[in-house]
Amino acid sequence: MVNIAIAGGNGGVGRAICDALKKSTKHKAFVLTRKVLEASSGVQSVQVDYTDVAGLTATLEDLSIHTIISTFHISGPSLSIAQLNLIKAAEASICTKRFAPSAFAISYPREFITALPPLKYYFEAIDILKASDLEWTVFLNGVFLDYYGMPHIETYLAPNVFAIDMVYKVAAIPGDGNTPVTFTWSRDLAKFIVAALDLPSWEEENRIVGDEVTFNQFVDMAEEVCGVKFARSYDSVARLKAGEITELPGHLGLYADFPKPVFQRFMAIFEMWTTDGTSTISARGGTLNAQFPEIRTLTVREMLDTYWSKR
Repeated sequence: MVNIAIAGGNGGVGRAICDALKKSTKHKAFVLTRKVLEASSGVQSVQVDYTDVAGLTATLEDLSIHTIISTFHISGPSLSIAQLNLIKAAEASICTKRFAPSAFAISYPREFITALPPLKYYFEAIDILKASDLEWTVFLNGVFLDYYGMPHIETYLAPNVFAIDMVYKVAAIPGDGNTPVTFTWSRDLAKFIVAALDLPSWEEENRIVGDEVTFNQFVDMAEEVCGVKFARSYDSVARLKAGEITELPGHLGLYADFPKPVFQRFMAIFEMWTTDGTSTISARGGTLNAQFPEIRTLTVREMLDTYWSKR
């Protein structure tokens, strides 16, 4: 049994991991948080100051934290300040041995740092970890399947509409729609992360595959399950490279938190990565699925049958 710290544990991915850890009798979890909040995760929260490396180090040692799982959001100061300082504190801590930086998507191409500035701090974290004595890994799971089950699926993730608008039955498919894409439910991701805590060693990538289908296959299944035809269009790779995507009805409700020009540029990059195999996680090598075959994942078809049948 070891003690685990979840940084950003009150967010979407963090709460899913906390739920999975609560079901485990092997490890004790703590949520590191900037503010004292009601324990929404059901796990003990510990207030920290991410600008104080010495204070962070003391907290890690006081709690005997062996492993840190960072679940910070890609936007804001979390990656540029909090995560980097937490790595420094983990290096200084006498009891902290493992660190998983915030990723939970794909193996980001380093050449996109200019187009997606937060990646600068993601890669800075990776470089620091490589040079440290800490054992570390990034968890790769592709695209969250949760987005396509909303508002019905059980999830803590914030709403998003990624290429397929299930509510309005509209799809703007990246590229030709024939490249396999990995889709993983956040709760399945969390189960694999907890299972990986017991591995004797960590590889630099731990890959998780909920299901892999093409966007064309996804929409075909959605039409069959919902009993209606989707309005289907395609965004060319050239258009995505220009930072443009087709606006879907579900996007309109997202602009209050993510202004349209920024949202479209951001989504165009991620959609482009589904056209070239970057989002096909199994193509990168072995998966945690193979190491933990007892963990059964939610497939795209099962998600559709459960949450969208005749809706």
